[in-house]
Amino acid sequence: MIQSKQPILHHHLRQFAQLSDEDLQLADSLWQVRSIARHDLFNFQNSVCRQVGFILKGIFRVYYVDPKTELEHNLYFITEHAFLTSLKSLLTKTTCPYLIEALEDAELLVIDYDHLQQLYQQSHGWERFGRLLAEQYFMFNQARSESLLTQTAEERYVDLIENNPDILNRVSLGHISSYLGIKGPSLSRIRSQVARHK
Repeated sequence: MIQSKQPILHHHLRQFAQLSDEDLQLADSLWQVRSIARHDLFNFQNSVCRQVGFILKGIFRVYYVDPKTELEHNLYFITEHAFLTSLKSLLTKTTCPYLIEALEDAELLVIDYDHLQQLYQQSHGWERFGRLLAEQYFMFNQARSESLLTQTAEERYVDLIENNPDILNRVSLGHISSYLGIKGPSLSRIRSQVARHK
């Protein structure tokens, strides 16, 4: 079953980290298929994240729950053909304050952190993968922080739908409002304004 899914993974690993055929073969037996039902979690809050996943199907939200208000705050949406993990928790083996929830029935290929460490020791290509993964997550966090500081909610909305054209069909407006940092009626106004400008 996993063999039929590996060509997609291989293609993206070559693109992402320029891995050679030898690098890919080193890891082939280490990836496992993991299915996650809608509303189930990739990782639990206050647990240590021990895997990196490659999303074959589905969309995830990364969010945290404010302990004082119990309100959920969405940080990211992550879709097909992207790598999914809680990087700080994975690298430091500390508990993760975030939750990663499947918003649709999802399927991933996952690899354990300990196996990645073995690959880093065996291959410069896999070391490069680890560095690029860390850089990508750093850029995600930087871009998110900057957008909250420098963009209006409308600009954040436009960026979201430009980068994820089908997201309105896959994610509830409540989750999108939370991601933008606004209330539902404000999102309705923004959507109307954006539609008029087109």
